[in-house]
Amino acid sequence: MTDGLILVTQVGLVALVLLMAFRMVALVRSAPMDGLQSSRMEMPGLADPSTSGLMPPASAPDRTELFTQLHILAGLQERDCRIRGLDLAESSFAVRAYAAAWLYGAACTLCDRTLRHSDSLAGIVAHIASRKTGLKQSQALQAIATLTNSSAGLACFREGLDGAKFWQESHYVASQHSLYEAVTANAFI
Repeated sequence: MTDGLILVTQVGLVALVLLMAFRMVALVRSAPMDGLQSSRMEMPGLADPSTSGLMPPASAPDRTELFTQLHILAGLQERDCRIRGLDLAESSFAVRAYAAAWLYGAACTLCDRTLRHSDSLAGIVAHIASRKTGLKQSQALQAIATLTNSSAGLACFREGLDGAKFWQESHYVASQHSLYEAVTANAFI
């Protein structure tokens, strides 16, 4: 009786492992090819970068890594703002739009140079900005699209560029490049 139960359990486990392998292969084949995949896919003409002596840049994260880095950076900056007395979710629309501009600047630093200012990057930033600031995704996209219409939005974008660059090197954002400083220097709070 117990031998039969053990055999059925083993067969069931083998079936689950095979099902998992099948699902993994199906997921890999159905992965979107929107340009934010691996940096090796961005180098047309090179069959194998390691054989040509050229390696893809180490600072060009794939889509998942970029999303993770932006989410962490936005979370750290949101916390910094909250500690300093600025609640982004309760702030005015202009302050939240400046926060989206800062985050877009950070995203442009963290992504590959060829992907900057793409619709896909703007969509990732709008998604994270909506979660961290309470701004609707359409409003965040609008703030990113009209970034150059105001000097304050452009200044926040530049501080996001510098803040993310500093964060990549030092694993923290210097206060002069932080979201809080960028927003309070450019908005009447």
